[in-house]
Amino acid sequence: MNYDPIFKRYIDDHFVESKESALEITMAIQKSELNAGNGNYTRTLHVPRFFSPYDKERFSKITEMTYGIFSKVIEAYKKDTQIRELFPFSKELEELILLDPGYPVPIPICRIDIFYDETTKNFHFCEFNTDGTSAMNENYRLTELLKLNNAYEAIHPDVEVMELMESWIDAFLLTYDSSPNAKEDPKIAIVDFLENAYLSELYQFEERFKKRGFQCEVVDIRDLRFDGERLYNQKSGMPIDVIYRRAVTKDVMEHYGEVQDFIQALKQGAIVLIGAFQTQLVHHKCINQVLFEAKMQSYFTQEEIRFIEEHVPQTLDLDQKTAEMIEGQKDRWIIKPKDSYAAKGVWAGVDLDEKRWRKVIFDFVDQNYIAQQYIPPYKTENIDLVNYNEWGMYSNLTGLYVYNGLFAGVYSRMSDSGIISTQYNEKTVATLFTKGKRELKQRVAA
Repeated sequence: MNYDPIFKRYIDDHFVESKESALEITMAIQKSELNAGNGNYTRTLHVPRFFSPYDKERFSKITEMTYGIFSKVIEAYKKDTQIRELFPFSKELEELILLDPGYPVPIPICRIDIFYDETTKNFHFCEFNTDGTSAMNENYRLTELLKLNNAYEAIHPDVEVMELMESWIDAFLLTYDSSPNAKEDPKIAIVDFLENAYLSELYQFEERFKKRGFQCEVVDIRDLRFDGERLYNQKSGMPIDVIYRRAVTKDVMEHYGEVQDFIQALKQGAIVLIGAFQTQLVHHKCINQVLFEAKMQSYFTQEEIRFIEEHVPQTLDLDQKTAEMIEGQKDRWIIKPKDSYAAKGVWAGVDLDEKRWRKVIFDFVDQNYIAQQYIPPYKTENIDLVNYNEWGMYSNLTGLYVYNGLFAGVYSRMSDSGIISTQYNEKTVATLFTKGKRELKQRVAA
């Protein structure tokens, strides 16, 4: 069932009530951990995202194929020096990538962001988040706040919610238990550079691990100390058995000298690292180019090669030649840093005038940037009742979470600009899956 027109009719027929509901939701967000302070809190819209059972199956197949390709990339990198030459990594990072994580899962957690056309069911990749994957709690909290949404409460859509917090903890523990060094009652550290961290989410995970009976602490990676046998948190004294790494590789390498206790413990096998550095092979933007290299494609099946060709956007190094080629085609291109996160330093030509576009692209020539084919996002109608009285068309970015190789759920972001990110007018909404007729009959029979 398509709930979007049902929500629109209800909201239009109960407009004042709906505005009051939207304001109540925003106030609840501001009082929750989704408020980082200084006006930085999660913005949302009044209609959640609905996907069909077919979409759910489609997402599962997309993630299965993509994860299989990623696994082959990691395996090839570890055994083939020619594949390693395709990546622009330092010797220090290469050494970390080549370390055996001690468990069979190549990428325990990732979020594959796609531009998904709900009409044609076709899609293109936006980017791959395998390093510091986040926003699971944001998704959880927005779903919980649907109880304050007047339209949702009145319509009571028959839907399935794919929970992302507890299911990640389940996957995390499953990965840890597959390690030969696993202990029955491990002490867990959630590690990041705390000034860069999505702190509220880290503490939510800490609390959930504790509720399961584990000793768990959020730790700044620079506060880890290694005595030659055990790694521990110097502030609390807690010894550490397993790390949930949220510190992105780029930050680790920029502070390499400050995190040597962590590095030495990892090299000596004193800890299990969930989020081994091999995930950087997929997180780094160069993967979009590596996937098209003949040597890399020799590891893929013909079906996988077709999948890559159909869904990975054209990606080029932003050098002088590329800048000259794209300067007159601003609406067809977007530029990004090769190794960044949270859409920092991303510019879409559609958001800029010709003069600004030319300045931006030439400013970033040979500055470790890429130019990527701009995929016009699929748009859906929605309404920001806190700030406006009119409906608008919003671009959609669909984030597919994958836990231990299995599709786990969706993170839905929307924007009325060309870039969908917090710094570019992003809105986040709860994601729901409608139930098919067979599922509905089973529910009624029960």
